[in-house]
Amino acid sequence: MRGTHVGARWAIAAGSLVLTVGLTACGSDKSDDDKAGDKTGGDRSGHSAMSPLAALKLASQQTDKKNSAKVEGTTQMGEQNSQMTGAMDWADGIRANMSITQKGGAIANSPMAGKPMDARYTPDAMFLNMGDEFAAQAGSGKHWVKYDYDVLAQKAGPSGAFLKDQMQNNNPSRSVELLLATGKVKSVGSEDVKGVKATHYTGKVKVSEIAKMQSKELSQSDLDALQKQLESSGMDTETIDLWVDGDNLLVKKREQAQSNSGAYDSTVFYSDYGTKVTVTEPSSSDTVDFQDMLQQ
Repeated sequence: MRGTHVGARWAIAAGSLVLTVGLTACGSDKSDDDKAGDKTGGDRSGHSAMSPLAALKLASQQTDKKNSAKVEGTTQMGEQNSQMTGAMDWADGIRANMSITQKGGAIANSPMAGKPMDARYTPDAMFLNMGDEFAAQAGSGKHWVKYDYDVLAQKAGPSGAFLKDQMQNNNPSRSVELLLATGKVKSVGSEDVKGVKATHYTGKVKVSEIAKMQSKELSQSDLDALQKQLESSGMDTETIDLWVDGDNLLVKKREQAQSNSGAYDSTVFYSDYGTKVTVTEPSSSDTVDFQDMLQQ
């Protein structure tokens, strides 16, 4: 029984960060420095004739049309760090294959710390391979843990419902859309991103308004409750930086914020748009449901 309890804690610690990889938590800011018409810098990779909002609108359209891309990045949440690499497809819900390595925080003393874990995302659930030690000690011989989005929505209330919405609908262009929704963004010049010339855009958003700006499924009562949860976390505003290449495609995004639990800093690179992504669910005979672990 003790092994099951420990395994559940491993599954919670590992899953909490993996689920949020690549997601954005933002709103709008009132700063007069980030007005839509602001233009700075010289050459902007072909975007110099456009206002920042016009350039980002085009980038959102072009990025969304591509349907898939290879991704790699890092996410820091307090003391916990995650590195990921893989590919995702957003043509019809989110499908992705990722290799994710986590260190520090709640995961520090677990057998998964510092070891690459395979993660598979489908429109309905995420599957995380917890490794041989988990299978032997807590997984009843099974390596994969299934995180069903419907179950998470039921267990976690408004924040779970929002997470479900994000996992089923999130894609690279939504970060661009968030800045567009604020109406306040500026260009800060041209930079090199892994050998690609790209225009750098930046803006600030209020975390408390993220759900209203992104979610299509939550009721007003859920939105109000979620806003209170976000405000109690101590995370007020988030800075989003986006890099768009000469083909009007997002090639890099960085999100930064402070909360009661420490700093949040996520950077993701996108490349090889249009790459083929095939996701196969793990065998049910090698999968344990996260809900069953909690009940045990």
